[in-house]
Amino acid sequence: MKQILNSLNKLAKDKHIENKKYFDKLKKKQPKNLDYVMQELHDKEFKKTDCLQCANCCKTTGPLFTLADIERISKSFRQKPQQFIEQYLRVDEDKDYVLNSVPCTFLDSENYCMIYEVRPKACREFPHTDRKKFHQISDLTLKNVAVCPAAYNIVEEMKKRLPL
Repeated sequence: MKQILNSLNKLAKDKHIENKKYFDKLKKKQPKNLDYVMQELHDKEFKKTDCLQCANCCKTTGPLFTLADIERISKSFRQKPQQFIEQYLRVDEDKDYVLNSVPCTFLDSENYCMIYEVRPKACREFPHTDRKKFHQISDLTLKNVAVCPAAYNIVEEMKKRLPL
């Protein structure tokens, strides 16, 4: 896995212009079956991908925390939401709540999430490759291919299955 992660950033950079052009075309002309194909590609990839072997998303990026996430997580910690915010979060340049630092505070040494049952929505949905109206998140997907080997593989398969 280390070898894959070491090469992922370079692979993503090498494919960035190609992927950007592809997603620009996708926004203009969406295949009718796009969401169906993406769900299929996502499911196929995650049958062979073990996130516990990677956890690169948790090690290199942090999720956005919605107010609902903060409420849910703070309740599980038996804290008031404001205490949770003060202890773990900061407000970023987009005025969103994010972790104070990465890697994620809640990632243990074996890549397990210590708050898995109550984790943020952004974590539950990452890498967002099975989202409905997939065409609306192309900018996010472009970022995620550099972080997540599964997202990279899904996009590569997508370009083969849905040539534009």
